[in-house]
Amino acid sequence: MNAQPHIGHTYTTVAADVLARHHRLIGEEVFFLTGTDEHGAKIAQKASAAGKEPKAFVDEIVAMYQVAWAELNISHDKFIRTTDENHKLAVQKALKRMYDQGDICLDKYEGLYCTGCEQFKNEKDLVDGLCPDHKTKPEPMSEETYIFKMSKYSDEILQKIESDELLISPIERKNEIVSFYKREGLNDISFSRKNVKWGIPLLWDESHTAYVWSDAFLNYLTGLDWDGTGCPAMFPPEVQFMSKDIFRIHATIWPAMLLSLGLPLPKQLFVHGFFLVDGQKMSKSIGNVIAPGELVAKYGVDATRYLLMSATTFGRDGDIGWEKFDDKFNADLANGLGNLVARVSNMLEKNEVEVEIVVNSDQELIAKFNASMESYLFNDALAVLWDKVRASDEYISQTTPWKIKEKDELKKVLEPVAQNILNIAELLQSFMPETAAKIITQFSQKQIKKSEALFPRI
Repeated sequence: MNAQPHIGHTYTTVAADVLARHHRLIGEEVFFLTGTDEHGAKIAQKASAAGKEPKAFVDEIVAMYQVAWAELNISHDKFIRTTDENHKLAVQKALKRMYDQGDICLDKYEGLYCTGCEQFKNEKDLVDGLCPDHKTKPEPMSEETYIFKMSKYSDEILQKIESDELLISPIERKNEIVSFYKREGLNDISFSRKNVKWGIPLLWDESHTAYVWSDAFLNYLTGLDWDGTGCPAMFPPEVQFMSKDIFRIHATIWPAMLLSLGLPLPKQLFVHGFFLVDGQKMSKSIGNVIAPGELVAKYGVDATRYLLMSATTFGRDGDIGWEKFDDKFNADLANGLGNLVARVSNMLEKNEVEVEIVVNSDQELIAKFNASMESYLFNDALAVLWDKVRASDEYISQTTPWKIKEKDELKKVLEPVAQNILNIAELLQSFMPETAAKIITQFSQKQIKKSEALFPRI
């Protein structure tokens, strides 16, 4: 919450939205949670530097996220803020339960603290003495703190990860975290800060505020209207999406907290990679940060969603850039899907050819698409549809329908292509809801009419 949303936040959230829409479309009950994690020393420092109170500062940033998600047509069921009053009360109650059963106790903690990560670091985590993510030198810190006895859950969590009861994907992330557990295991960690006022006060000792990650993790429960007791409906999640920089704490602190609270673990953590921009890491100093609003302004909402989800294999790093986006927009959307829809609808209307097509007639296409979606291979799911776009284009080139004068003969050629377009649009709804709706409306008529270009060339 220290700056406006960038393409990394956007990527995770659009992916979650695509998945949520897909499961709603196939008739499943879905709860899709996103939101903002707003406490901690880093936010307090940023607010102070801006000459604002922390709450006023985060209110402005949160508004940017809410606008961005609205622009991108994100269909979350709940947007939670960790400054919400019900979240605060549930966090206090949950941490008190952990304290009462002896999992949290008063101690002194010494170590190197990175404010950017809001985490204590080991020397071996550093590169040339610096935090590898923030390129800053962690500060030596020694203070009274409440410790979470996380080490007691180390063996149990490792067993659940190795058995895939807690499924970690892709497989290299599972291997990485299993190796970490076997090499180091879990250590007890600081779970409160005495000198950070911007946080949730502990019920039993208000001179301390909750460690920011303990507060943040519990939003996955409080977002389901959890009051700090019992297990809410729709928990545990089928999957949690995250970027690789916050994976380790999701595979350590989060499951340890759940075990302490007697709650089930998430079924799966799916970890995606980073985007480079033309081979370089995104950086304000380089000036290559891409904001979601810039993408929407240039390409439109649905095209932005398509470009992000088709850019790389979900779970791997990707390399993007404005030129790459322009090329892909023109090749796949303007010259691909958009051109196919325009050519076929134009010929059908011009020759007054009526067609009889039905929804979801291609079971092979549906099976291939669904298999990719179940594995979170969103780019592969799109590739399945675009293979059908290309095959339809090739069929038109081979059959040259513009040369056919006989209406019945023309119908035989164009009807299967119109059917392909409707089938593609039905499956495209989770990725490009507005575009898919337009095509479905257009191609659900007996007499299909041409329309404005869906994707004017860049």
